[in-house]
Amino acid sequence: MAFPEHRPRRLRRSAELRRLVRETRVEPGDLIYPLFCVTGRGVREPVVSMPGIDRLSVDQLAAEAKDIQALGLAAVILFGIPDHKDALGTDGYDPDGIVQRAIRAIKDATPDLVVIADVCLCEYTDHGHCGVYDGVHVNNDATLPLLARTAVALAQAGADIVAPSDMMDGRVAAIRRALDAEGQSDTAILSYAAKYASAFYGPFRDAAESTLAAGDRRGYQLDPANAREALDEIAADLEEGADMVMVKPALPYLDVIHAARAAFRAPLFAYQVSGEYSLIRAAAERGWIDEERAIDESLTAIRRAGADRVITYFAKQFAHGFRG
Repeated sequence: MAFPEHRPRRLRRSAELRRLVRETRVEPGDLIYPLFCVTGRGVREPVVSMPGIDRLSVDQLAAEAKDIQALGLAAVILFGIPDHKDALGTDGYDPDGIVQRAIRAIKDATPDLVVIADVCLCEYTDHGHCGVYDGVHVNNDATLPLLARTAVALAQAGADIVAPSDMMDGRVAAIRRALDAEGQSDTAILSYAAKYASAFYGPFRDAAESTLAAGDRRGYQLDPANAREALDEIAADLEEGADMVMVKPALPYLDVIHAARAAFRAPLFAYQVSGEYSLIRAAAERGWIDEERAIDESLTAIRRAGADRVITYFAKQFAHGFRG
């Protein structure tokens, strides 16, 4: 047998050649950075289970936003930890709630930075569930008006995009109607359309203080075994008026990202969640993996699967080290 004329290694023999033929690229403008906002002043509180991530008081956000904008990141997404929690999560739709104040501070400092505001009740309820909870079940339909009020309050504070993450049926339609009725028709909706009941959320619940008092979220978040159902959820949310959709988590669900990209033309986001972040950081701290290469490889995999943008706690670190 003749030696093959085709030698794929020709294009791998130098960094320059590999860069020339690279199929998938990751740049800072592809990444969105999550921020955790807390009350008080001068607060920069490390999240123990997420090394390198801090909870910030509103007065710290102006400098943070300027740094994020200078790094060329696509956007920020905000999560709030209020002082007061109750059964109905009222701080979430308080016009002077923690995230509403954070939005105004960021927009005052960096008017052009795109601000995404998470819409859910879990950070604001004393039971930790994403909706109205009777001790056994989350009441889907009773939750919708509260989510809509939250979205309107966030939009009125200046959020460019609201992102419902609760997984209630019909929430996108309820939010779209409420936004339009309140003169916020330009506010876009990024739906957490395919959000799985994942084991990879643990560190986030530590950061956001949203651990459940009882029960679990498997009654409303997607079963990790199901992929076709995720496509049905995405289709429903787009039909209800979502402008963009998300798959969460990212790395364990690359097949879902890939299938969603093939099926839908809408902008597709993926969330590299807290557990994914902390696993890489923990292994790197022990010297088991090369951290920078693992970050780059994981983000490349998410983009290669089809995600247009990636929400990741590595966004700032990646951008600081980005060489093009």
